[in-house]
Amino acid sequence: MTTKSNKFGTAPVFLTAISTILGAILFLRFGYAVGTLGFWGVILIILLGHLVTIPTALAISEIATNKRVEGGGEYFIISRSFGLNIGATIGIALFFSQAISVAFYVIAFTESFEFFFNYLLAKYDFVLPRQVISLPVMAALSLLIIKKGANLGVKALYFVVAILFISLILFFLGSTEYAETASSPLAKEQFRNFKSFFVVFAIIFPAFTGMTAGVGLSGDLKNPSKSIPLGTVLATVSGMIIYVFIVYKLTASASIDDLLQHQLIMGKIAVSGSVIVPLGLAASTLSSALGSVMVAPRTLQALALDRAFPSKRINRWISAANPSDNEPKNASIITVAIAFIFVALGDVNAVASIISMFFMVTYGALCLISFLNHFGASPSYRPTFRSRWYLSLVGFLISIWVMFKISTPYALLAAGTMTLIYLYINNYHKQRKDFASLFANSLFQLNRKLQVSLQKRKNLVLHKEWRPSAICISNKTTQHNRAFQLLNWISYKYGFGTYLYMIEDYYSAKNAEQAKLMLNRLIEESDSEENYVYIDTIISPSYTSAIAQAIQIPGIAGMENNMVIFEYNKEKPDNLSKIVENFALVNSGDFDICVMASSMKEMKIKNGIHIWISSFDTENANLMILLSFILLGHPDLKKTRIEIFVACHENEVEESKQVMKKLVLSGRLPISEKNIKIIQRTDEVSTKSIIAQKSGNAGLVLVGLREEMIKHEKENIFAGYDELGTILFVHSKDQKAIE
Repeated sequence: MTTKSNKFGTAPVFLTAISTILGAILFLRFGYAVGTLGFWGVILIILLGHLVTIPTALAISEIATNKRVEGGGEYFIISRSFGLNIGATIGIALFFSQAISVAFYVIAFTESFEFFFNYLLAKYDFVLPRQVISLPVMAALSLLIIKKGANLGVKALYFVVAILFISLILFFLGSTEYAETASSPLAKEQFRNFKSFFVVFAIIFPAFTGMTAGVGLSGDLKNPSKSIPLGTVLATVSGMIIYVFIVYKLTASASIDDLLQHQLIMGKIAVSGSVIVPLGLAASTLSSALGSVMVAPRTLQALALDRAFPSKRINRWISAANPSDNEPKNASIITVAIAFIFVALGDVNAVASIISMFFMVTYGALCLISFLNHFGASPSYRPTFRSRWYLSLVGFLISIWVMFKISTPYALLAAGTMTLIYLYINNYHKQRKDFASLFANSLFQLNRKLQVSLQKRKNLVLHKEWRPSAICISNKTTQHNRAFQLLNWISYKYGFGTYLYMIEDYYSAKNAEQAKLMLNRLIEESDSEENYVYIDTIISPSYTSAIAQAIQIPGIAGMENNMVIFEYNKEKPDNLSKIVENFALVNSGDFDICVMASSMKEMKIKNGIHIWISSFDTENANLMILLSFILLGHPDLKKTRIEIFVACHENEVEESKQVMKKLVLSGRLPISEKNIKIIQRTDEVSTKSIIAQKSGNAGLVLVGLREEMIKHEKENIFAGYDELGTILFVHSKDQKAIE
């Protein structure tokens, strides 16, 4: 059922936007801009400004045709895309911009009475304050909106826009002596005063900020998905075309001195310009003020309906509307009160740049939403009007760039203010999750495309740079878990890690629910420290089947897993037999295998990482060295050093020295030659006893592990290291290159 308030068509959207676009700046500052920069300079300003406004207009059109845009216009679009907390932050800034804009336009309206102020000054030497006119006008405007609401506002809009267009027509029909005697206006035109370009841009840009004004009427439209795109795009394009013709007319009709000296130079050009141009200025500023004073209360009302403010009573009072026509009466009172304050001050130049900043943030946010929706939209996102992703990206980037070009201090102030507002809102609305859907979908789509691309390209890559993509299956939680700690170290900078918590049972609804609860618990546990590991659960009837499942799943990083990490407790090696049983299963694939023998002893990692290389076990050497180097990338190991021990017979000493020296130098590893120790061994003394003697205090010891030794000695291969702390046994599927 259509309510009485939802009765406007496309015309109010177009008229609200075009009357704001062709506003005070057009009449008061375009002549100055042309005089300062010349025809081509102002054309460049128009083009640059519309690189923001056109993508924003297209973005609004796209979003508005996807689903019904309710009350609040731009705020509604942003809050339903970025989340209510981010939306409220931008919405509050947007509301203040709209409310202060009312004051800006009312003060500009008083400039249409410039002849009266000049007369009093010349005749009686009396300076009449502008507030003598601006305050009564503001009072009348307030009464109009509070008493009659948007209905009368829209009716008045038709009247003032008619005057505005009549004044522009008479301006184009006018002529001057300069125009009749001057040569072709563009023949000698140059881009003047380039250093002043962004100074003038800052003055002119507010003229471009009106194209979204009509969006604020979204809650009062019959068909927002039709009226918003049509009205907004038509107003934006029409405004740009009219700007170009006005700049040409000014260039052709007045000298540089006249353009710079006369604020209302258009009045000297137009037919009956002394009357019609001030009247047009009055109409444009009044219509812009009307547009802002209709839109701002609806933004504030929408914020209150979303409980953006900390008090239920405040939200209820602000969101209250007239029962008869749904007009936001209380929100209108707040709007006009804010406007009155700035009108009374008489000069809003100090806040004009801040207004532009907040509008630019809004435009940038709208373009970013459109851009992200091109990549991360849900299946329900099916707009009938489509912008282009690259246009939205351009609009977003230029919005941010222009903010800092207009005024870096004001841009930083705007950003800082909005950050504080967000932190405050987020503090009392902690349950709201911002970014979740749109950003998660975008990242998902990006990840999907990257993984597919990597899969297609991997067979084309002749030389693959090795980096670990490790997986660990365990029935232990992440707390006080050495295997999880190792995964985290590997994943910090160079590698990727996946930790799978195993529930040994058959898959069922009950076990699936248990897995979800356990996953949430594991994620909460790991959040207490910096975690770089992807955590998940796996339900499987046996350890062997869990391993078989896990090693076949794709790697989280878009590359296949290439390493499996097992872990057992040295003091209570209950699961060591299972590791030995499944060693051959994992080794049948292209996997490196690490078996971590965790000790109850404290892991004093600052005591160094000791790597033990045997002359008969060189195939594992490179992997152990690379792994150690990767571990050093983690902050926990920044003061740790790597020491390499090579156990060899007497006749192998010199050869071992040369091999290790070459390896360290050619591989550019952060290992000093003095940290490479050649240990002579004899058949009478076992390598295990030598390791125990030299590395008893080491933080972590790496030892090579060969497949044939597992086959013959089984669990016994891991025995004999009782005097050491934590040990990492490393089996390399193939020899890694250290380059």
